[in-house]
Amino acid sequence: MRTLVIFGMAVAMSLGLSSASLAQTPRQPHAGELAADLRRLGVAGSVLYVAAHPDDENTRLLAYLAGGRGLRAGYLSLTRGDGGQNLIGTEQDELLGLIRTHELLAARRIDGAEQLFTRARDFGYSKSADETLRIWGREQVLADVVLAIRRFQPDVIITRFTTQPPNHGQHTASALLAEEAFTAAADPSRFPEQLGEVKPWKADRLLNNVSTWNLKPDADMSAYLKLDVGGYDPLLGRSWGEISAESRSQHKSQGFGVPAERGTQLEYFKSLAGTQPKSDVFEGLEFSWRRWGGTEQVVRTLDEAVNGFDARAPHKSVPALLRVHEALSALPDSNPWKALKLRETEDLVAACAGLFLEARAAEAMAVPGSQVALNLVALNRSPAALRLVGVTLPGGESVAAGAELADNKLFKLSKTVAIPEAARISTPYWLRKPVAGGLYTVDEPDRALVGRPEGEPALAVTFLYEVGGKRFSVVRPVVYAWTDPVRGELYRAFELVPAVTATLDRDVLMFPNGAAQSVSVVLAAGRADADGKVRLEVPAGWRVEPAEVPFKLAARGDERTVRFQVTPPKGAGERGRLRVVVESGGRAESWRVRSVTHEHIPPQTVRQPSEAALVPFTLATKVRRIGYIPGPGDRVAESLAAVGYEVTLLPEERLASEKLEGFEAIVVGVRAFNANQRLALHRERLMRYVEQGGRLIVQYNTNSRVGPLNASLGPYPLELGRDRVTDETAAMTPVDANLPLLKAPNKLTAADFEGWVQERGLYFASKWDERYKPVFAMNDPGEEPLRGGLLVARHGKGTFVYTGIAFFRQLPAGVPGAYRLLANLLAQ
Repeated sequence: MRTLVIFGMAVAMSLGLSSASLAQTPRQPHAGELAADLRRLGVAGSVLYVAAHPDDENTRLLAYLAGGRGLRAGYLSLTRGDGGQNLIGTEQDELLGLIRTHELLAARRIDGAEQLFTRARDFGYSKSADETLRIWGREQVLADVVLAIRRFQPDVIITRFTTQPPNHGQHTASALLAEEAFTAAADPSRFPEQLGEVKPWKADRLLNNVSTWNLKPDADMSAYLKLDVGGYDPLLGRSWGEISAESRSQHKSQGFGVPAERGTQLEYFKSLAGTQPKSDVFEGLEFSWRRWGGTEQVVRTLDEAVNGFDARAPHKSVPALLRVHEALSALPDSNPWKALKLRETEDLVAACAGLFLEARAAEAMAVPGSQVALNLVALNRSPAALRLVGVTLPGGESVAAGAELADNKLFKLSKTVAIPEAARISTPYWLRKPVAGGLYTVDEPDRALVGRPEGEPALAVTFLYEVGGKRFSVVRPVVYAWTDPVRGELYRAFELVPAVTATLDRDVLMFPNGAAQSVSVVLAAGRADADGKVRLEVPAGWRVEPAEVPFKLAARGDERTVRFQVTPPKGAGERGRLRVVVESGGRAESWRVRSVTHEHIPPQTVRQPSEAALVPFTLATKVRRIGYIPGPGDRVAESLAAVGYEVTLLPEERLASEKLEGFEAIVVGVRAFNANQRLALHRERLMRYVEQGGRLIVQYNTNSRVGPLNASLGPYPLELGRDRVTDETAAMTPVDANLPLLKAPNKLTAADFEGWVQERGLYFASKWDERYKPVFAMNDPGEEPLRGGLLVARHGKGTFVYTGIAFFRQLPAGVPGAYRLLANLLAQ
C-alpha cells in the first residue's frame, strides 16, 4: 500500500506536489490533459531553473520543459520577494512575501513546473553580490540550494542570471550560488548533515539562460545554443507561449501581466559547467526509461497505456495504468525516478476514474482542545470498479467503509474529531519566528519543511480505496468551503487558531513629544464563550491605563475593541517593546492575526506574538491639514495620521471636486501617476494649488522603456531615472547646510538618519531644471554622489517637492528622523 498526497489540484500540468496549494479549488483534468500526462509518464528527466525572486523565472521555458518535453521542471526562487513593491495593496515585507509565494504557486499550477525556495529573505535592492551574500549568510543559503538540488535531482541546472555585475546583487548571488552548488551537491563532504535525508547528486550540466532583453537588436547570437519553445499542443489547445503568459500574469502584485505569444520563440543558452553540448541544449542526455537497464517492462506497459487511451472513456485506461504501476513497483528502490513515477501513476489512476475525494470542515477554524465536525465525500465519476475501503481521521482513528463506489453515486461520511490541546496554531512555517536579518528562522519541528512553499495542513484525512485488486491511499487536507454571491464556491485551508487573538492596530506606536497615545487592541474569539482579561506589558517606566480590561466574547468570530492609554517616561528616547497578553481559560497567551485577502490567491492568515515597537521622539509640526493622493502599496497617510496630522484621502475621482485650498499641504503617494494615468488630468489644477501658496510633495514614480511615465510631475522640466541608494546607512550630506528646511521646524542632525531600513531612496531624478534645488548628496559605497533624491522648487507663492527618499518604508517602520524630515518638507 502506498500513500498518495493530492491537494485538490488538476493532475495535468501540476503533478509536482510543491506546486499544490492547501486550499485550491478542485478541478478535474480534461481528456487532453490526461493524454498529455500519460505521455509524460514515459519521460524520466528533470531541469531545475534557479533565480532570486518571484517573477525572475522564465515561464515560457518552464511551460515548454514541463509540457512540450514532459520533463520534471522546477523553479528554485532563493527568496519569496519580500523586499519588492506592491501594486495591489498595502502589504509589505513578509506579508508581501506571502502574496508572492502564492502567486508563484498559481503560476506553477498553470505552467506545470514545481516551486522551491530557500530561507533567504529579499531585503530590497542590492548593488553587489558581496553585500547580498554577507546579509544572507553565504554558507546557509548555499546549504539550502544544495539541499534543493539533492532533493530534486535535476539532470540540468539552468541559471537566469550571470555572475557578472552590474545587476541586482541578489540576481548575481543566485548565479554564484547555483554554480557553487552544482559542484557541492555531488560532494558528500559538503553539508554531510543532509545525508540522512538525501544523497549527493551530480547534475549533468549547468547552463545559463541568456537574457536577451538587454541586448542590441542586431546582437550576434550564433555563439549560443538555441531552443525553440514556441510550440503548440493540440491536446491542450494552447501554445507554450499562451500558457506561459497566463502563468507570468499571476505575478499581479508586481504588475507583470503580459500578452500571449504565438509562433516561434527562441531561447538562448550558454554552457557553464559539466558536459558541454555542441548544438542542442539536451544533446547526449537520455530522458526515457531506457537510460536504465531492466526497464523493458516499464516501457512496454507505458506504450500500451498511451496507445490504448480513449479520450471519450478515460476510465478504460485504469487497468493499463495498474500494469504500469506493477512494472514500476518491480524496479529497485535505488532508481531515482521510481517513487515519483509511482506517485504520478497513482494520480492518473484516480484522475482517469474521475475519483473525487474531499474532507470539509463544518467551520473554517477551531481551537486546540476542541472538536470539529468533518464531512467526507467520495465520488467515482466513471464506470470503473472502485471500492472505498475506509478512511483514517486526524488523530489516527480508522473508520471502515466497505462501500462500492458506483458510477456518480456520492458516498458521504460525517465524523467529529477531537483536536489535541497541544496542536500547533496555524501560520506559515517560515513566519513562526520573528523576522529579522537575512534569513527566515526555521526551528524544529519545521526544519524538514525548509524549501517548501507551504507547511503541512492543520488536519488531513486519508482515504483508502481499492481498484483492480490494488489498494491506494490518498491524503486530503481538511478544507473549508463557502459560497460567495459573486464569485461562487471558494475554498480556504482549515486552520487551528488561538482561543482569543489580540491584534494591535499598528505594528509601530509613535509617541511624539512625550504625549500619551491611545492604543487599540482588537480581540477576536476563536471559540464560543471566550472570557478573561487583557493587559499590556511595557518596559519599566512606561504607564498603561487601565492595568487590565475584562472581556467576554459570546460566539466564535465575535470581536471587541479595547483601548489603553500608554504614556512614555518623561524624557524617554529609547525604543521599547509592547506585548499584549490575554488571560483566558487558565492560559496566558499573546497572539495577533493578520489576514491577506486578494481574489487571485486563497485567503492567507499569519499568526504571531502580539507585539509592537514603542518609539518616543521629538517632532515639531507647522501644518496640520493634509490631503493625500494614494499610491499603490502605500501606508504613509496612516503613518502621518498616527502622529497628529489631519489627513484626508484624495483618490483621483475626488480631486476634480475637492477644494484644494482647504489643505495646507498635499502629498502624492508612491507611483500614483504610474498606477493611475488619469491623475495627469489634474496636473494643472495641482500646479495652480502650488502657485497660489500650497505645498505639494510628490513621492517617487518610475519611468522606463517598459513602463514610461506619461505625466509631467512638476512645474518645471524634470526627468526620472533609475538611480537609487540602497545602503540605508549612507551619509546624507546637505548640498547647502543653510537651507531652512534643514533647520525648521525640526533641526535635523546626523542622528535623524540613523536606524533607517532597507534603503535611503529609489528612482531619483536624473535631470532637472535649475529652478529645482537638490537638498542632499548621497551614494552607495564606491559610487559618485547622487543629488536627485530630494528636489525642492518654489513655484509662485508655494513649494513643489519631488522625493525618491523611501518615506513609504521608513514611516511604517517608525524611523523618527524620517518623520522629522517629512514634517520639515510639509512646512516649507
